[in-house]
Parts: sequence; structure tokens; C-alpha cells
Amino acid sequence: MTKKVFITLGIVIAVLVVLASAYFLMMKSVLNKMTPVETGIITDNIYAIKDSYVNIYFVRSDSGFVMIDAGNNIETIKAGLLNLNIDVEAVRAIFLTHSDGDHVASIPLFPNAKVFLSRQEEQLLTGETSRFFVFGNKIKCDQYNLIDDDQVIHLPGLTIRGILSPGHTPGSMCYLVNDRYLFTGDVLKLIDGKVEEFHHFINMDTDADKKSIDRLSGLEGVEYIFTAHYGVAKDFEVAFKDWSR
Repeated sequence: MTKKVFITLGIVIAVLVVLASAYFLMMKSVLNKMTPVETGIITDNIYAIKDSYVNIYFVRSDSGFVMIDAGNNIETIKAGLLNLNIDVEAVRAIFLTHSDGDHVASIPLFPNAKVFLSRQEEQLLTGETSRFFVFGNKIKCDQYNLIDDDQVIHLPGLTIRGILSPGHTPGSMCYLVNDRYLFTGDVLKLIDGKVEEFHHFINMDTDADKKSIDRLSGLEGVEYIFTAHYGVAKDFEVAFKDWSR
């Protein structure tokens, strides 16, 4: 009986090792395909920091800066802030497109920033829904503010509309700033300047993701698209021209 238990245990461990290795290789392949923009100024009032394979963005307002997402590595983000001459004290708000680890790391750097995320994303933080296997997501934040679909947050010089865009995660949210700038997180990719759905391998529901992109394609008056991993499109209509499910 003891021998059988050890054999069974060995088989289970071997299977887990194979699965973990396959997952690691798949994830590495996905990350290697990502093309974030370099740290710098994108428009007169929008800045980007490249944190390895992910971008975070800063929008200058009349009272400081608003961040879109918070990146993957605190030290890289500190260096990017120094490069852009952005004071952590001047960041007033952080809008999370979702709660995956590569979008939330630097939240503790910004003592004056209120954190916002969609109401539907909270289920990953409370453990009600798992992100990977049995694991949920965590953010280092004592208090955050929940946003509903189509809710508009007014800040000095800025209006920020949350657009619920489930698929990558159940509460993924895009942010439309001043009706001109669309920040999409991991809802979509830009390949040769054209919109595609995000990676099936790390989407929780790709069918929902495609429906979310359909909804975004109908927005009017948008000029720029800012993605988390695939750079920036400076012509919204051209980016969506060939989009089809």
C-alpha cells in the first residue's frame, strides 16, 4: 500500500511539473511578443513608462497627474519617474484597468493617489473568483474606489469615463479621458497598428473580450488608443478599420 501511495504521489508531482513547465513556456512566448512603447512623452500631456513588457501612463491634469495602471516592478517605475521628472507626491489618482500583478506593483509609491477599479473586478480581490487555478489577485492598497460601467469621474481639467470591458478579466475596464484618449489595458492588442483580441492563453473569457472590443469599436470622437503591452495607435478609425470577430 505504501509503495502504491508513493508511486501515485510521484505521478501527480510529475504531471504538475510538466503542466507548470508548459505554462511557463507559453507565458514566456506571450511576453516575448509584447511591444510596449519606450519611456517618454506621447502627447503634450500624456507620458509613458516602459516597465519591461508593460506600460503605465500618466495624464497631466490641472492639479497633478493621473496614472493608468501601476506596473510590474517598483524600481523600474522609480527610474522612469526620475527620467520624466514626475514627483510621486503629484500623482492624485491611479485608475487600474484590472488587478493582475503586472498592473498594480507601484501603488504604494504614491501616497496622495486614490485608487480606482471596476466594481466587477473586486471579485478577484475578495477570492470570490479565481484568476489562475485557485488563486485570486491582490493589490497593496488599504482602500480603493469602485467604478460602475459608464461612470464618469471628474477631476480638475479631466473627465474619465470607465467602460466595462470584460474578457481578459471579469472586471477589465477601459478609460476614456476627455473623450479623446482611450486606455485599454489588456482588452486588445495592436499589431501593425490594427486592433486584435488579446491573447487567448491569458484571457479568462475570449468571447467576452471580443464583445468588449466590438463595443469599443463603436465609440465616436476618440483619437488615440493606449494599450498596456502593444503600444499606441494615433488613429482610432484606422486601428479599428479591419476589426471583425
